[in-house]
Amino acid sequence: MSKVIHELTQQKILTRTELAAEVQRRRQAGERCVFTNGCFDLLHLGHIRYLQEARELGDFLVLGLNSDDSVRALKGPTRPLVSEDERAEIMAALHSIDYVTIFPEVTAGELIDLLQPEIYVKGADYVGAQGGQPDMERLPEAKHVLAYDGEIRLLAYLPHHSTTELIAKIKRLP
Repeated sequence: MSKVIHELTQQKILTRTELAAEVQRRRQAGERCVFTNGCFDLLHLGHIRYLQEARELGDFLVLGLNSDDSVRALKGPTRPLVSEDERAEIMAALHSIDYVTIFPEVTAGELIDLLQPEIYVKGADYVGAQGGQPDMERLPEAKHVLAYDGEIRLLAYLPHHSTTELIAKIKRLP
């Protein structure tokens, strides 16, 4: 890999403080921030399509990436399969993602409070029973977004494309 490409990818991985300053700078320039978060342990087509669609909703896309400890808390002791630094670099290499930051909390609520993105995006698998609205129990970040009148968008879920399903498929191999 060329050193220049590697450096460009690394420049997209920011600390929380650096990211807050960058989001504010871009917002002052009239741009709209789209934010999403997750583990992104094994990258698959469902992730790619989701991130591409999320990026189209605003001027720049920020990814909050769960730390290794928070992935373990959410997914169990055998996860993540890929370390946080490697996952961050993989995600930063994607054209659709403008910035990546790793967060240690189990949910991205604190990060959302800090950045206050105009649009918060998650998959439609977080739709509540009332249809169209987020399931507030399963999506605790929603209350943070609603507190500052941000917009929540739930994007179509690509069936049979999840890391959990991919791991199960691998485990069934002979």
